[in-house]
Amino acid sequence: MSVQLKTHALLAGVATGGLIAASAIGLGTPTASAAPGCSDVEVVFARGTDEPAGLGREGQAFVDSLKSDLRGKSVSTYAVAYPASYDFMEATAGAADASAHVQATVAACPGTKIVLGGYSQGAAVIDGITGDPSRLFGLGQPMPAEVANHVAAVAVFGNPLNRFGGPLTALSPLYGVKTIDLCNGADPVCSPGDDRAAHSLYVESGLTSQGAAFAADRVKGGNASAV
Repeated sequence: MSVQLKTHALLAGVATGGLIAASAIGLGTPTASAAPGCSDVEVVFARGTDEPAGLGREGQAFVDSLKSDLRGKSVSTYAVAYPASYDFMEATAGAADASAHVQATVAACPGTKIVLGGYSQGAAVIDGITGDPSRLFGLGQPMPAEVANHVAAVAVFGNPLNRFGGPLTALSPLYGVKTIDLCNGADPVCSPGDDRAAHSLYVESGLTSQGAAFAADRVKGGNASAV
């Protein structure tokens, strides 16, 4: 079985266990210092398999923590539009949508700092726009190199690429240093472990808050160490 098929099979097995959560998209209020119509920070987040359209439970928790960490800055959000279904090749549609939105934001709001994030299949979407194309297993195509200058941080959770290719921190020449790739213990989607429940506990384990703290530090110009 190919690595790509193994990845899809692994995602299917864990997703069938019931990774369903609901969330609403939270939009920040622009401050006087932001350019008209542009926020200080925009979070582009891809939800996990079978979650309702929106940021997903993990994405909403990540955004809520990030807003708390970035008080005084306006934070807007964009939920990547893609099926998040059990047809995992549709992750490429998410990569295309995320790439188009990020590039449009860079063109319209060059001063906005972008934070990319994704959970489970959504992490694979983010892999597809930031990773080394030779190691993406057909997930997508990276964005133009100049876009990286506008991306302050990348945070992915339960990333399937971590299981077979290694963490995005090591597989992304342009984004690795500004990336945190978090795997919850023995979560089988992102590790050799077999604790399926761990894949549904990124909020409860505090990892979404940890990812937000890392992203906030990068937005503020810090040099937090990636994981």
